[in-house]
Amino acid sequence: MAHDNHLLLIIDDEMPIRRFLRATLSAEGHRVVEADSGASGLKMAAQQPPDLVILDLGLPDMDGLEVLRRLREWLTVPVLILSARDQEQEKIEALDGGADDYLTKPFGVGELLARIRAAMRHAHQGTGATAVMAVGDLHVDLATRTVTLAGERLTLTPLEYKLLVTLMKHSGKVLTHRFLLREVWGPHATRESHYLRVFVAGLRRKLGDDPARSRYISTEQGVGYRFATE
Repeated sequence: MAHDNHLLLIIDDEMPIRRFLRATLSAEGHRVVEADSGASGLKMAAQQPPDLVILDLGLPDMDGLEVLRRLREWLTVPVLILSARDQEQEKIEALDGGADDYLTKPFGVGELLARIRAAMRHAHQGTGATAVMAVGDLHVDLATRTVTLAGERLTLTPLEYKLLVTLMKHSGKVLTHRFLLREVWGPHATRESHYLRVFVAGLRRKLGDDPARSRYISTEQGVGYRFATE
């Protein structure tokens, strides 16, 4: 699949990972630049702003979260986080701090490319939102606030509707518990994750979604939820 020759910046101190990323992304038609430390990554981003950043959280010279904070002071392009299995808290902090998505090492080519495509799509969507959103058989008409599944109209409560719209607007992207609570219930609700579990379960039931093999809403263990893209 050809791309508009995007410039991708990889900030990772592990040579084998950089080599794997460079080979995979170059084969997809992207231009790739690499940095092996946080400081050199920030410098490279400033000299030649990339279209997307792949940032490892475990850098030798500075905390990946600090690199993200500094990038976000001026850079609006998507940032994809690479993390180890046990970095759950850092992942959540990174997503809440402006990262667009994450990959847990080790990850496969398919997963990497899907995450990059989703992040790029969100970056180019801008504010010209469409009046109808559709994923598979599920259609949401924002103008009339109607939801249909395979042509059948669904009855959702106002909060279920708001939750569904929020998930679908960011389809393909992982949304943290905190982000969803803030968007749906308001800024005071960021601690009430039990609300979210109850409402997601209710929404899944109405969508005929089996939590074990979900078509629409998948659970990102300990982090949040991700809505399908197709």
